[in-house]
Amino acid sequence: MREPQMGLTFEQVWAMFQETDRKMQETDRKMQETDRKIQESNEKMDRMFEETNRVVKAVSRDIGKLGNRFGDLVEHLVSPGIKNKFNDLGYRFTKSAPTVVYDDSTRKTLAEVDLLLENGDYVLAVEVKSQPTIDDVKDHIKRMETLRGYADEHHDKQIYLGAVAGAVFSDSVKNFSLKTGFFVIEQSGDTMQILTAPEPWQPKAW
Repeated sequence: MREPQMGLTFEQVWAMFQETDRKMQETDRKMQETDRKIQESNEKMDRMFEETNRVVKAVSRDIGKLGNRFGDLVEHLVSPGIKNKFNDLGYRFTKSAPTVVYDDSTRKTLAEVDLLLENGDYVLAVEVKSQPTIDDVKDHIKRMETLRGYADEHHDKQIYLGAVAGAVFSDSVKNFSLKTGFFVIEQSGDTMQILTAPEPWQPKAW
């Protein structure tokens, strides 16, 4: 026959409380350590994010500056001799102006043209990009439509033509530009050349 189990003594109960308290303190210490590590990790991630953001902004700024300088270089290559090249094609342009802005009666900008050539019968609007894209060509189509609308409102009967100029053209952009009816002005060495599609290609008139 088993003897009845004796109840816990005060010392045993006290020891249990002490062990439980020790474990709770250890758990609390580990939680504090975990919180510290999480905070350090968050602070490190914040610093990394700030540094990455700073680098991205700096690179974007530098690329923008480079793009602007290169765009200026292309415009300087395009502007001086392009009028003569179009005159060799029979257009006889007498005026050329860089960066022409069209405003409405409230001085709101409607369109901006990188280079504009005129001869009284024709107006040629040239969009200049370092490396034109299909989206740039599509934007120039919208620009030509805006120019035509502006001309009609001001009783301008001149025929508007478009051209896309660039230092580097992909075949797809070149072909899309020609299919649209734009002249393609491409850098060739230190000068620019006007590309047209084989006959019976004709530039689109707006």
